Amino acid sequence: MSTTLLRNLPSIDQLLRREALQSFIAAAGRDTVRDRLRDVLEEFRRELVSANGKADSLHDAESLGQEIERRLSARFVSRQQLQTQRVINATGVVLHTNLGRAPLSESAIAAINEVARDYSNLEYDLASGKRGKRGTGLEASLRELLNCEAAAVVNNCAAAVLITLNTLAEGGEVIVSRGELIEIGGSFRIPDVIAKSGARIREVGTTNRTRLSDYEKAINENTKVILRAHPSNYRVIGFTEKPALEELAQLARERGLPLFEDLGSGCLIDLNPLGIHDEPTIAEALKAGASVVAFSGDKLLGGPQAGIILGEAELIKRIKANPLMRALRVDKLTFAALEATVAAYLAGRALTEIPVQTALHAKKESITERSRVFIAQVPRQNHLTLELLDGYSVIGGGSAPETQLPTTLISLTSSQFSPDELEERLRLNSPPIIARIQDDRLVIDLRTVSLNAETEILSALANLAGR
Repeated sequence: MSTTLLRNLPSIDQLLRREALQSFIAAAGRDTVRDRLRDVLEEFRRELVSANGKADSLHDAESLGQEIERRLSARFVSRQQLQTQRVINATGVVLHTNLGRAPLSESAIAAINEVARDYSNLEYDLASGKRGKRGTGLEASLRELLNCEAAAVVNNCAAAVLITLNTLAEGGEVIVSRGELIEIGGSFRIPDVIAKSGARIREVGTTNRTRLSDYEKAINENTKVILRAHPSNYRVIGFTEKPALEELAQLARERGLPLFEDLGSGCLIDLNPLGIHDEPTIAEALKAGASVVAFSGDKLLGGPQAGIILGEAELIKRIKANPLMRALRVDKLTFAALEATVAAYLAGRALTEIPVQTALHAKKESITERSRVFIAQVPRQNHLTLELLDGYSVIGGGSAPETQLPTTLISLTSSQFSPDELEERLRLNSPPIIARIQDDRLVIDLRTVSLNAETEILSALANLAGR
């Protein structure tokens, strides 16, 4: 049987003429599809020769061709699923690290398009007609917005911590509280970064209590930096103590040391009115006396991935002169998006223009109304039941771990599909819709869904029965 089937295997040219493969050829090119077909055919031949049962349901050239089409399709779909693509975040996690954290504002997207489609003045001074320095416009905006002396930008906050410590503390000691030896996603650990920077860590205090006197006693001739790392992704509660930033800043000034605060989340707007506490703003940290502050661009700021470093002019100048700056610098697209994001804050438009801020400040009442209207538009399907439930959204991205934002959830249950099957069908939709399962129900939180994306979710739900 296998010998007969081997003779019946269609040739590459025959396969390339099959109607079902034309969409793959249009998308990936004839040469790519041809090469993939060769791989599939070789795999198929080995299976037929080994007589592993694959031949039982394949009797002629047409059935063989269909099986080859199926295998080729699976390979292309698998590759497409791995490619970076747009997804709809219906989880209610505002800064979902797995989903790329902060979505960009329309103005940031427009700025990227503007500089991406042609050349730009990235390192060109239009006024003098000579070579310029990248990031000068963004740095000027950051100085104006946050009343700091100087600014620098690298490719993420971990890079900001690394280059700052390498510049200011290489060969010396960095004092840090034991309660701030944090680990964030991806096994990024403060002690490891300090070691990689070429500095030595000097731990002070205990996990839950560190006093100003602990820092004071630890200072010696080898001390280069006092580091404070904001515990943005966890909280130590109960019997705790730590000095105010103002106290630590005064101690650092008296001993002639820089105080470096890693704020991580990058909060520019006071979030206390939303019930989000213990997320100090960047302006507060600078006003309290921190010599250098570092934070992420793609968290609460609501911009692209970046590490932003602000502080005293002399220290920032030294950081910029570090050879690591060349390795860690950002490109024109990041500068363009950051400039547009910061411009929204300067213009007082952040709450309406920055998607992260819009999501955080959305009232439960408005989400409830959106959810009611949404349910009313879902095509009636006998197997599908939609209900409104009280629930909570979270910030995510290692920010405000204890904070829950009241929301209204759309619950989906089906007599035809289990919650896991519903989740999978939405996840494999085009575009993928990422929801979550809660109390054996699939739930959708519109807090993190743009108005335009609602139509796509409605379309996906309408197609559930036929998939």
